[in-house]
Amino acid sequence: MNYAECRHYKQRSRASETGLGALKLFRPILAGATISERLIACAGAFIAIALTAASGLAFPTPSPLVIAPIGASAVLIFAIPASPLAQPWPVIGGNVISACVGLAVSWAIPETTLAAALAVALAIAVMSLTRSLHPPGGAVALTAALGGSAVAKWGYLFPLMPVGLSSLVLVALGVAFHGLSRRSYPHRIAPSQPSGAGNGPAAAFSPADIDEALAQMGETFDIARDDLDRLLQYAEANAARRQASAS
Repeated sequence: MNYAECRHYKQRSRASETGLGALKLFRPILAGATISERLIACAGAFIAIALTAASGLAFPTPSPLVIAPIGASAVLIFAIPASPLAQPWPVIGGNVISACVGLAVSWAIPETTLAAALAVALAIAVMSLTRSLHPPGGAVALTAALGGSAVAKWGYLFPLMPVGLSSLVLVALGVAFHGLSRRSYPHRIAPSQPSGAGNGPAAAFSPADIDEALAQMGETFDIARDDLDRLLQYAEANAARRQASAS
């Protein structure tokens, strides 16, 4: 039985189960997500946000050194540290760049609605060009464009204070926390283990094999489990066609 057949059988088995439909809502959505991983993420985010906010008390005019989008950055760093969107450069660069974009747009366009929309759109474009795409950056750009107490307080320093410094502190705490919890951050792909299968044809794998591989890797990936199933199904079909055409 190949991967596609195993997946189809598994889906039929799930559909035949009764009384468990509501429980599906509470299953982890991201591939590799577990309760223990989520608890670790909660602990890490709590510690990091508390320390990041407290770092602002060291300034002559003490105040928490966080804005709302930093909470979204914490979700990425601690819940899905393997995501390309959660790596140090996207977090720091994406937030700072977006803050600059938002400020520039607010200065150039006085109409709030247009400024807000343009700030987010331009932030996505600039982050994409600088390889620093970070979803909370859109919120940072929006915050800068709309103004508010934090923007009024820091003025043209807003991209650096509090956005840049709080992003830097958050990343540093993420590196320390994941190091202590033996997780890879910044994410590095571990070398694959030899399969021991020799040089013969690759064995077809099943959904259970993928679940076991996710458990062995101990990482949470920002892709839905069903999408991962479908991606691997396409990969297996493409490999089969390539091998058939080569023979």
